[in-house]
Amino acid sequence: MRLVQILIPKGNRSSVIGALDENGIDYAVFDEVGRGEFEAMVQFPIPPSGVEPVMEELVEAGVREDAYTIVLPTETVVSQRLSALVERFPGLRISRDELYARAQDLAPANSTFFAFLILSTVIATTGLLLDSSATIIGAMVVAPLMGPAISASVGAILDDPGMASRGITLQVTGLFAAIVTAALMGWLLQQTILIPPGLDIQTIPQIAERTSPNFLSLFLALGSGIAGSLSIMRGSGSTLVGVAIAVALVPPAATSGLGIAFGLTGVAIAGAVLVIVNLLAINVSALILFYAAGFRPLEAEKFEGVRESVVSRIVVIGIAIAVLSIALGTVTWATFQTQSFEQRTQDALEQRFEEANIEDVELVSVTVDYRPADLLLGNQPQVDVLVAVPRNADVPPDLAQRWDDELTAAMGRDVVVRVGFIEAQLSDGRSPASEMAVRTATREVRPQVSRPIHSGGADGRRTARPTGA
Repeated sequence: MRLVQILIPKGNRSSVIGALDENGIDYAVFDEVGRGEFEAMVQFPIPPSGVEPVMEELVEAGVREDAYTIVLPTETVVSQRLSALVERFPGLRISRDELYARAQDLAPANSTFFAFLILSTVIATTGLLLDSSATIIGAMVVAPLMGPAISASVGAILDDPGMASRGITLQVTGLFAAIVTAALMGWLLQQTILIPPGLDIQTIPQIAERTSPNFLSLFLALGSGIAGSLSIMRGSGSTLVGVAIAVALVPPAATSGLGIAFGLTGVAIAGAVLVIVNLLAINVSALILFYAAGFRPLEAEKFEGVRESVVSRIVVIGIAIAVLSIALGTVTWATFQTQSFEQRTQDALEQRFEEANIEDVELVSVTVDYRPADLLLGNQPQVDVLVAVPRNADVPPDLAQRWDDELTAAMGRDVVVRVGFIEAQLSDGRSPASEMAVRTATREVRPQVSRPIHSGGADGRRTARPTGA
């Protein structure tokens, strides 16, 4: 519920009171004894969705734009007389003027915005390097990115070019500042003992998650933009929703900056693409939702121009998202292919080992090293097999090559198989294989490799040694 207070200009008291009577609104009128430009103040309670249509009628009745109109949220209204108004104005949508005021409040001063954003980036970068999701989420509470995203859309819908331009500028320059901050922090940390030399940041799960973006990342951004818009329109949970918007933007920006600092072009590009896609998705979802909710400029003659502007913005942003989504689709397809290959390879080797039924020999583990970047760059999958054999058993000399040939034929893709052997001991009670005590062999058993393993170079994989090394 809202409490509306309006100063009535001189000569318009009767028309304003008449408009309220026609709408069946209970009100209280007080004589104005201030400057003399107004003759009375009227206040009345009304549901949030009724503020805008009633105010439009009061403007026609003589309430000028330069008059004072105050809309206050109320904690509780105890009355049985409001049921008719609630039925007449259902819904929770706030008024156009209240939306505009909230959008202005959400976009802080430039100095405050950049101070909080840089601090958030520093914390998020630390969380990425520590692989700490809790630290990253804590950084998102500080990030002030919800305000510019909402104000850009509200400015476009209500035909306020200044608000729209400032929102877009803060988003773009803010995220650029986040990337630069993360790059500088990553470079400085490399000069200290805080991170080990030769650290491959691609092996850190929180960073790897943002260097292989797929379509699920797009759903996060779209959902965040819709949630942010709903929270503003209905006046609930805006601070918490801002965390979701920040999660979609700051960690990828920090990842891109770390990629620059560590000289990993792929990481820098992947993080930047994810930032751009999420930024566009958040803005387009907010823009569509505000327009669909019926928000329009106050002047009726601007409706058509705003509609054309909003449609053109949506089309341009949609095309940009579609183009950038090609990268997301490629990564999604590559991720599916590599994960499917890993699962099928493990199943095939386990099945062949069971069919061989070799006495006292245990298949300890099967590990497949095959990432989306390997598929896109044409690198061969590497399959590492660990087998436990009794002390006196003979090790098959061609096991790695045999499995290489079988997997290549079954999977339709060249693979590199490396087989390692460890010595196994069984107790006198012949315990089940799952309870076999396995220890490292006391005698040297060299691994078998089906063929030399070539490094992908750019993806950070170490160059494997040739057979028998």
